[in-house]
Amino acid sequence: MSKLVSNEIILQPEDNKRLSSLCGPFDDNIKQIERRLGVEITYRANEFKVLGDPQQANGASELLKLLYIETQPVKGSVPSLEPNQVHLAIQEAKCLERAEAGDYGKEVHIKTKRGVIKPRNPNQSRYVANVINHDITFGIGPAGTGKTYLAVACAVDALERQEVRRILLTRPAVEAGEKLGFLPGDLSQKVDPYLRPLYDALFEMLGFEKVEKLIERNVIEVAPLAYMRGRTLNDAFIILDESQNTTVEQMKMFLTRIGFNSQAVISGDITQIDLPRGAKSGLRHAIEVLSEVNDISFNFFNAQDVVRHPVVARIVQAYEEHDAKKEAEAIEKKRLRDEQIRNQSDHSDLTPPNDNQS
Repeated sequence: MSKLVSNEIILQPEDNKRLSSLCGPFDDNIKQIERRLGVEITYRANEFKVLGDPQQANGASELLKLLYIETQPVKGSVPSLEPNQVHLAIQEAKCLERAEAGDYGKEVHIKTKRGVIKPRNPNQSRYVANVINHDITFGIGPAGTGKTYLAVACAVDALERQEVRRILLTRPAVEAGEKLGFLPGDLSQKVDPYLRPLYDALFEMLGFEKVEKLIERNVIEVAPLAYMRGRTLNDAFIILDESQNTTVEQMKMFLTRIGFNSQAVISGDITQIDLPRGAKSGLRHAIEVLSEVNDISFNFFNAQDVVRHPVVARIVQAYEEHDAKKEAEAIEKKRLRDEQIRNQSDHSDLTPPNDNQS
């Protein structure tokens, strides 16, 4: 076990309102940092002491300084630090030391109207860098790893810098294991529920009114995958979300729509396929077929990359461990069955011939 260290830091300037925001109600923010990083934090006024493992204590000290910066007054009022902000900051701080050598994230901060969006961990950073540097990028992994959100941010950034003339967002209209039956309304109202996550990301980055105007001018188009057939998409940033629910034919159709000066990002989670039994996922097939093709990047996320509530990462990890255990059991059963068949075959070969002849 490594020797514990005690770091002392003084947060400047001293401001009781900012310190109160930093610590949270009943010191909830401090307790969250202590629990997540395994350190002990004590403070008096603006003087903080962090006790723990050297790496974690240093990380917690830097985290406190970064969070204190977040409490700077905006238009005269001190913003309150929400638990989700502290969680995301912890996710980022835990990765900073691991990635020091590569200085990940410096060149992949994405500027939007709502501020700078930056990767929270090395896998997200590599993903964004690959989106910027490749014509086609696959983002594959569990929910909550930022695959779609970062892809939309890259698309908005490319549109703002006039690298593309339009953004096209699409996903297959497949129900998640439920039969919704007849949906009332016109075509737009029927498909909107399937595309809501893409709308939400756009609204957050550009604002509701601007998104509505861009949709009216066809600068932003949100459509179900079925509408892509027969089109050639030039000067566009195209995002295919929930791609695990495409068929092999749909995936091939989508990939062959990409025209000149266009980029495509395909995101999906191969553990959440909602296709009918027996239908092969177009995403799985694309991984097998396209892994060696130049200008195509594959990025794989895992439970450690989840940037939602901490319990989400533990849920994803539990499912992964369960699936791995089931797969190992199936392999062992197959091995025992094959061995049994071989033993029976060997015994039959040793059976002496019947000498009774008429």
